[in-house]
Amino acid sequence: NFAFYESGSLFGCCFVSQRTASDHAWFRFYFLETMAYMLLAQRWVMPVHAACVARAGAGVLLCGLSGAGKSTLAWACARSGWNYVTDDGTWLLTEVEDRTALGRCRSIRFRDDAPRLFPELQEYISLARPNGKVSIEVPLDAFPHIRTAPRCRVGSVVLLDRREGAPGRVEPVPAAVAIELLLRDMPWYGDEVRALYERIARRLLEVPAYRLTYENLDQALTLLSNL
Repeated sequence: NFAFYESGSLFGCCFVSQRTASDHAWFRFYFLETMAYMLLAQRWVMPVHAACVARAGAGVLLCGLSGAGKSTLAWACARSGWNYVTDDGTWLLTEVEDRTALGRCRSIRFRDDAPRLFPELQEYISLARPNGKVSIEVPLDAFPHIRTAPRCRVGSVVLLDRREGAPGRVEPVPAAVAIELLLRDMPWYGDEVRALYERIARRLLEVPAYRLTYENLDQALTLLSNL
């Protein structure tokens, strides 16, 4: 198995064995999606480690480290009538000025303990992804009442801070602080691409940024709805 891409010409190709190609999940995870995303990220989109939901046409980036509750809070929002855009990876378009964000709105991934919070997920089986992480992948066409949107315009950035026993609160933070955290969590594709990302990130300086401290989802959803 062999693959490569050339970022200057945005060209990539791979040669794989029949055995590798027949394992669709493995091939998709390690070859097809990886190469497509890497090529797109050279010029057309900026990847952001954040979930995204939208309400009244305004998108909210839910940012945080792994385990901060991005996917579960995004699902809680969707159950409450928000538009679900994506669970853990948002893509900002580089060629437009209006902070357009794209997402994978047809499915959502959870950690394997998600059914404890959401009983409707009980029938879904936890599976080990090709990278070894155990998760539940849920197709959203199984929930026709959930509203989805493939894109939205980002209207605010929210940094998630989940802490046991912490009083729930929302605090404004300088947008520059939020942007620095987003850039710190991005892959490195070289100086030229990094400069592009920094230009795109500066567009987010126009929107308010907050730190959302919460203990449970009901608390977080109330605070988020009140923003």
